[in-house]
Formats: sequence, C-alpha cells, structure tokens
Amino acid sequence: MSAVSRELAEGLPPLVAGYRPLEGIPDEMIGPDGGIRAPWLPLLAHLSALSPAEIAARFGRGDQYLRDAGVYYRHYGKGDVASRDWPLSHVPVILAESEWQELAAGLAQRAELLEAVMADIYGENRLLGSGDLPGTLLASNPHWLRPLVGVKPASGHFLHFIAMDLGRGEDGRWWVLGDRTEAPSGAGFALETRVATSRVFAEIYRQSNVHRLAGFFGAFRDMLDRLRAPGTGSVGLLTSGLFNETYYEQAYIARYLGLSLLEGEDLIVEGQDLKVRTIDGPQPISVLWRRLESAWCDPLELDERSRLGTPGLLETIRAGRVTMANALGAGALETQAFLAFLPRLCERLRGESLAIPNVATWWCGQEAEYQYVRENRHRLVISRANANRLPIELDPQGSTVPEAMTLESWLDEERHALVGQEAVRLSTTPAWKDGVLAPRPMTLRVFLARTPDGWQAMPGGFARVGQTLEPGSIAMRHGSTVADVWIVADKPVPEPSLLRKDGAAFMRKQPGTLPARAADNLFWLGRYVERTEGMLRLLRAYHGRLAESADTDAPLLRRVAGLLETYGMDLAQPLPSEISACIQSAVTSAGKIRDRFSLDGWSALVDLASSAEQIGRQVHPGDDAARAISVLIRKLTGFSGLVHENMYRAMGWRFLTIGQSIERAIAMADWLAVMIPADAPDGALDLMIEVGDSVMTHRRRYAMAVPESICDLLVLDSLNPRSILFELERMQAHIDLLPGSRRENRLSPLGQALLKLRADVATMPVEAITPEWLVELKWRIAGLSDALTDSYFA
Repeated sequence: MSAVSRELAEGLPPLVAGYRPLEGIPDEMIGPDGGIRAPWLPLLAHLSALSPAEIAARFGRGDQYLRDAGVYYRHYGKGDVASRDWPLSHVPVILAESEWQELAAGLAQRAELLEAVMADIYGENRLLGSGDLPGTLLASNPHWLRPLVGVKPASGHFLHFIAMDLGRGEDGRWWVLGDRTEAPSGAGFALETRVATSRVFAEIYRQSNVHRLAGFFGAFRDMLDRLRAPGTGSVGLLTSGLFNETYYEQAYIARYLGLSLLEGEDLIVEGQDLKVRTIDGPQPISVLWRRLESAWCDPLELDERSRLGTPGLLETIRAGRVTMANALGAGALETQAFLAFLPRLCERLRGESLAIPNVATWWCGQEAEYQYVRENRHRLVISRANANRLPIELDPQGSTVPEAMTLESWLDEERHALVGQEAVRLSTTPAWKDGVLAPRPMTLRVFLARTPDGWQAMPGGFARVGQTLEPGSIAMRHGSTVADVWIVADKPVPEPSLLRKDGAAFMRKQPGTLPARAADNLFWLGRYVERTEGMLRLLRAYHGRLAESADTDAPLLRRVAGLLETYGMDLAQPLPSEISACIQSAVTSAGKIRDRFSLDGWSALVDLASSAEQIGRQVHPGDDAARAISVLIRKLTGFSGLVHENMYRAMGWRFLTIGQSIERAIAMADWLAVMIPADAPDGALDLMIEVGDSVMTHRRRYAMAVPESICDLLVLDSLNPRSILFELERMQAHIDLLPGSRRENRLSPLGQALLKLRADVATMPVEAITPEWLVELKWRIAGLSDALTDSYFA
C-alpha cells in the first residue's frame, strides 16, 4: 500500500463499517497492490470532511431531485402493482479510465459476436449445420421467431443498442452475467441517476474528470437519423405504454433525444409502408427504436393475443421499409442456455477467445454437461434454459425447483430445459448504510450503441447494489438500490452536448406532426382538469353555505347537491372520492404523453393529486372543507397557468385548450339550466356568480342579480373568460388552425357545426334564454367533442 493510501485508510474508521486495516473495505476500493484505488481517494477525502448532517443534507438533495422529476419504476408483485420511487444509492461506483477502456473493448468484441450469431440463426443456420448450436435448443427457444428467418434488416444489422450485466469476482476479474439484446431498459434511468448523483457531490463531480454521458447518446441519435429513409418523419421509440414497468425512462429518453414516443395503436400499415396516425392523416416512418417485446409487435404473424402491436408490421420489415433497433427476435440471444455456447462460438466465428468471459454455464441437453451438473447440483444454480434472469438472483440450493419434485427428479425429467451455472460471488462496493460506508454486492449494467465508427460503450451506466451481503439481494424486487458509475480520467475530459455543434449552420426545426393519440390525451387532459375545477367550485359553494345554515335540507343546498350528484359525488364525504378520481384521470392522460409534458407541469399535477388524497382524509364538512377546497383550487389554477404560460403554441396546446373550453362551456350551460328557473331557491343566482368566478365583474356592471344579468355575463359576454360565448370563440380560433379545418375552401363539418353554434349564441336575446334552451345548448356543445373525435382521434 502506498503511503498516501495508508494515511487515508487510517482516517477511514468513521466511514467504513467494521473497519480494521484493509478488512471490511469494499472490494471495488482495493487495488491490485492491496491499497485504496486512486480514483476513490478524492471522494473518500470529500466524505471524510463532511459532518453527518451535511452528508444527510446532500443525500436528501439527490432524493429530492428524483422526487421532483417524478422518476419511478413500476413494480409488479404478487397480487399488486405499485409505482416505486427510483431507489438511489448515493455513493457512486468509480472506475479508472484505463480499466474502463479495456472493459469496453471486450464488450465491443462480444457485441460483434452476438451480431454474428443473430445473423446466422435468422439466416443460413450454419451453426446448426456444424453442430456448434443444437437444433433442439434453438427450436425450443420461445424468443426465436420463425417468421423472421430469412428476413434481412434494412439497415444491414440486427443489433443497434444492447446492454450487458457484469459482475466482478472476488479475484478482481469481470464476468458477463447476462446479455440484454431484446429491448434493454435502463439508459434513461442511468441519465437521471447521473443527474441526481452529480447534485449530491456537485463539487467533487466537477473536479474529478468524470466522463459525461451525452456524447454516447448523441452518437446513437445521429446513427438513428442516418437510417431514416428520405421523406419520412422523425425516429420513433416504440413503447408498450403507460403500464410498462420502465415507461418513465422510455418517455424520458424519447424527450431527451427528440424522438416520437409511439405505441402500437399509433401505427398503421398501408401497402408495405408503416405510417403514424396523426391529426394530419397517416405520415410515413422508417426507423423505430423498439422497447416493446418482439412477440407483441404484430398480432397477425406473431402472438395473436397482443393488443400492443401493429397488424402487418412484419410485412413492412420484410419489404425493407422499416428499420427496427433492435431487429425482432433478438431476445433469443438473452437466454441462459446461449451462455454455454458463446465461448466456443467466439472461437468458431471470430477465431479468438472471449476477452471477457461469461459465467460458466452447462446446458443439460448434452450428456457430458448433464452428468457434470447432476454431480455438482448442490453447488450450482439450476435454472430454466430459456430464462433470462441473472444467476446471482437465484438460490443455489434449488429453491426454484417445482413443487412436488426434488432437485434430482427435476434434472432427470426436464434436463433439456435446464442449465447449471456457477453461483457467482460478487465483489462489493461502498454503500451508505446507517450512517457509515458498508460493503455491498453489486452488478454493473453497461450499454453499447452501434455507431458509424463501430460499437461505442456508454462511459458509465448504472450499478445495482444489494441491501445485504447476500448476492441475491441485488434484485430490484428484493429492495436493491441503484448507483451511478463514474469513469474517471487522469486529465480533463470533453463535455459533449446534444445541442448544435460549433460551426454548424443554424436551422429552425419545425414542430413534428402530432400523433392522434397524443392529441386525444391532451384534449382529455384539458377536459379532466377543467372538470375538476368545476366540481371543486361547486363543492366549495356547497360547504360554504352548509357552514352558514348547517341544514342539508335547505332548498339551495338540495339543489346544489343535485348538481353534484350528477358528477357521481357522495356528499357523505366532505371531499368525495370522485374529486381524486377525476384528478387521477388527468394524471393518467398526462402520463401517456410524458415525452411532451414539462417536468414542472408534471410535478404540479402529481402534487395536486397527492394534496387531494391527503385533504380528503382530514377535512370536516362546512367551513373546514370550504377552506381546504380553496387550497386545491389555487393549486389547480396554478397548474393551468403554468401549462398555458410555458407550453409551446403548437397543435398539442390547441387540443389541450379546446378540451378545457368544451368542458367549461358544457358545465356552465348545465349549471345555469338548474339555477336560473323561476322556481330556483333564494341565493341560487348569487351562487352562480360565485361558481362562475365573476363576483367582482357582476358588481361593477349590474345593480342587482337577476336571471338576465347572470345570463348576459355567463352566456353572452365575449369578454368574460367564464362565459359560454367566450369559450366558443376561443374554440373557433383554435379549430380554424387545425389541419383539415377547410376543405376546398369550405369549412369542415366540425367547423360548420361550431360556426352555427357560435352564431346562435351570439345572436340570442338575453330575455329569450330559458332552461330548456340551455339544456339543448349543452348537448350541442357536447356534440362538438364527438365531431372532434371523429375528425382527428378516430
């Protein structure tokens, strides 16, 4: 050990759990000479200089960033589905640049091998003919898709973006634990983990020559752009949708790279061309970064049960009209059984040994391997040959043995479906546990992207860190955490950016055509937000008057209660659950367009939903409820203002605004029809002015509240943003600018219906307004929603 390392080690006891000289220190910190690895020294010195309170504050800063950003993953457990906060392990894993370069070169070799194997099993099948791959193994692989055999990818390559899970053994050597070639997840999480960790250690991060991640993503984005066919739109990221466990990071990475986030229902096949359903009609697309499992992509030729894919997609791929990154069927390479053959295949196809070996694996479908596994069954991990779980996540004692079977009988009866693998003992990395640094097992996920210059490894990735010293604890379902990975150089490193390169000519990029599904969700987001505000205003008026009379049978309270019940509200609850349900509908609509929604807007909406849930459990009827509802109204109007002030004035903003206008106009017509009849109870007109947020305006303009003054202000006044005419005029201003609003110099059916409705309202004498006319008006406005759906969403 060097003198510097020894001096620092003497100062480590407050930080390292169970520290004695070079015992209890995590393996990742110990170099070949037995001393502390040099890249760790600045971070350890930095931590040693901080008080426990300062460390807690810094860690809290990283956690707060992830909460504010809404970073989550969806966990599917037994009988429950839950969204979990991203579990940050605040202390990064640190590797020297020299070690990383050697590691990256070995992984690039493996990526080329996987490409060659993929090309063979979906091409000439020479490996099967030579016996290097058993035919029964491939035929039983559920991820090998026979309809793709013989289909050559349009790009010339099957694999474009892959990941590999690595572990370092106790001897310091790296091992590949698994290959992720189907639709590898986590790249977006790696970015967010980097941002959070750089906020925890802001000073040391800037000083430590840590390689940035932006250059890797920029190179991959440029490669995808080069694959686009002339005349096609932007690159799309194909997702299974909101309920995928990693949907957040898919939306994040799409927004980060400027890709269109698409679901199967967004796509249609016309002839042999793949197109995106947009508000301007079908638009061609030629490149998809696929995050949807292959089998679900085309229900016509693959899994007929799929509701996530696009019928006919395979035909466009066969015709060479679409590039998939990665090609369909790439999941065949992920199975545990393939690990048994890759070392030999590397020598067969590349004439060299694997630079980074994978965990030792034996497929029991071969006699000698079966006998070896059977003889050593109690020290090996036995698992399904076609599974893709890491061996360290499985119990070496055979806890995965099916019920009513012994390990021996399982091996005998299902040998062709099983593999045996070495039980990996992982190296440990520092993790902050109970106020000290403690060693915990870790695995590293490294991402590789194909670029014009060959495979490029992300200089970092993320590490999964176990909660305990047991290797199986690194599984996310067992509560593992995720750490950033710093690749540290000896000299300053470039700071690449996805922004325009120096010297490049400036070109303003026009907004892309809006997918119909995104427009639909923006429209309904506007409606749900406005509906929530209307419900809250009515409910606040109800509780305000309940506080004055405490008589729920009072005529005015009964009439307001009738209106509230049309929304399905149970007034036995001071803040009925329908309020939270409506807000949650808005959250769901916004969640489906996370790639188009600002971080501030999302945070404000989630905060509103959380506040409604909390208030609903605490308030009491009357004045207490009225005050609490006022808080929610202020939060809601703050959200609306934030979105409208900051949202780019493209087509998405128009559909959001149209949704709000339709909902507000419908509600106003409905409320007035109930509150202005001659038999309306005392106070009904004053209540209408209040829920219409027009108290001050009415006082200035009218001497007293009569039905005519109420209808003039809330129906016919084009300057009042709460009036029906104002909303109709706002709708027309937006609809006139939508694609297809005029056809051969004539208004579309939607435009004609709106123009006639607006004219009827604008020319209606205030004295002629009746409850019956208002009811008819409500249904005519609702009809505009149906016409909009038929024109743009259907």
